[in-house]
Amino acid sequence: MAALTANRKQERLKRKRGENGMNSEYISREVERVREKYGELSPERLAAEMNVMVAYEPMGAFEGCCKGFFVCFCRVKHITVNSDLSEELQRVILMHELGHAVLHGGEAASAAFHDFAMFDSVDTREYEANIFAADYLLQDDEVLEALNDELSFFGAAARLRVPPELLDFKFRLMKRRGVQLREPPMRSNGDFLKRYDA
Repeated sequence: MAALTANRKQERLKRKRGENGMNSEYISREVERVREKYGELSPERLAAEMNVMVAYEPMGAFEGCCKGFFVCFCRVKHITVNSDLSEELQRVILMHELGHAVLHGGEAASAAFHDFAMFDSVDTREYEANIFAADYLLQDDEVLEALNDELSFFGAAARLRVPPELLDFKFRLMKRRGVQLREPPMRSNGDFLKRYDA
């Protein structure tokens, strides 16, 4: 019976995901669903409301160090974030991992998925979690306001307290929604935080 339930979950996930992963519209709808259900919350409060356990553990602050990971075991969702990173980066990592909890929670339960290779460019799930984090942490109107007040893309990222690469993800989402924006001075990959120094 358990195997049958797991197979049904995997089939639903395949239909939702499609051949090339979840599309950005689906992920944005999930962000809105989470906002409507829980309200506008900080990543820490959102995790608490979603009953996701969060721990902060030292894992180093060097290039390629583990930034964080999400696991689900016996229906208990748990995120560990590298406490050696800056508070701003920890916030981004936590939201990225919450993206996994929302988008890939069933996958984690059936496959014991965990994320030691943060933001891997070849893993579609990492790219999807980046989109979730960018869309949740960065409101369209806040991004436009920062760009109107700041002279540079990088200044806007600093004001919004996110890495410029995450702002690039948000730019791409906004452009897909029809917002007229100049091209950002960079093009990020899904693995940008893997190389990001704290």
